[in-house]
Amino acid sequence: MHVFSDPKELTDCQGGVFVPTMGALHDGHLALIRHAANLNQGPVIVSIFVNPTQFAPDEDFAQYPRDLDSDLEKVKHAGSQFVFTPSVETIYPLGEQSPAPPLPGVATNPGLEDAYRPGHLQGVCQVVARFFDLVNPAKAIFGEKDYQQLLVIKAMVKQEGDRWGDLEIIGHETIRESDSLALSSRNAYLSDEDRNRALGISKAFHGISTQLSVDECEQSMRRILEDHHFETEYAVVRDAQTLNIVTTFDKPTRALIAARLGSTRLIDNLAIPARLT
Repeated sequence: MHVFSDPKELTDCQGGVFVPTMGALHDGHLALIRHAANLNQGPVIVSIFVNPTQFAPDEDFAQYPRDLDSDLEKVKHAGSQFVFTPSVETIYPLGEQSPAPPLPGVATNPGLEDAYRPGHLQGVCQVVARFFDLVNPAKAIFGEKDYQQLLVIKAMVKQEGDRWGDLEIIGHETIRESDSLALSSRNAYLSDEDRNRALGISKAFHGISTQLSVDECEQSMRRILEDHHFETEYAVVRDAQTLNIVTTFDKPTRALIAARLGSTRLIDNLAIPARLT
């Protein structure tokens, strides 16, 4: 495994499969890396970079967990040949502009992450576009847990035309603990008591299976989250492709939740197949 921070060393791994991360790797990240390796589509490159532009001033950039030695050991066993660990100055060179591409509608219209984390998706697009320019991958893999982010990146690539050639964005299913809690680097912030309360998210998703209408589903999710002492930001059902508001289940939808336990913010989502109501 080759670990480097100089983008000049990217030449040997361009045209492969790219897995961007912010480190603090868990089994969810490692599943993405293993999937990338199993594609047999050329070299697998993992980036480890905590991107400052996607954190708001009141968010946890300074406290975000960092353990590079542990991350590198995990990446090695997951099947990546190359790990790119650039500095902030490499990604955002002093005196040079690295603007985000124009944001697609799915990054500005839904009133989800765009509303509750202003500037976050712009920062994501900025750093991902910069990485795509440097790495020049043929494929890139992102987890479905950050579902709006996944749709935004797909839309950005489509919108940018041939800037990155035939780059394919691959979504990977959310990896969960045995009790259904979605894996997240921020789970480390949870106290034992809050860790038990966090299961309210999976219970909220389970509860919507018996609800007939979109409105009943949303009310049920909010009620269960409240029962588990969450401060809910959103608990909604949206069109699976656009995240637009829906009133029926006549096409695939997604239930999406963002809620806080104390200072820890958790997000998750669940695919809902089309059904008659």
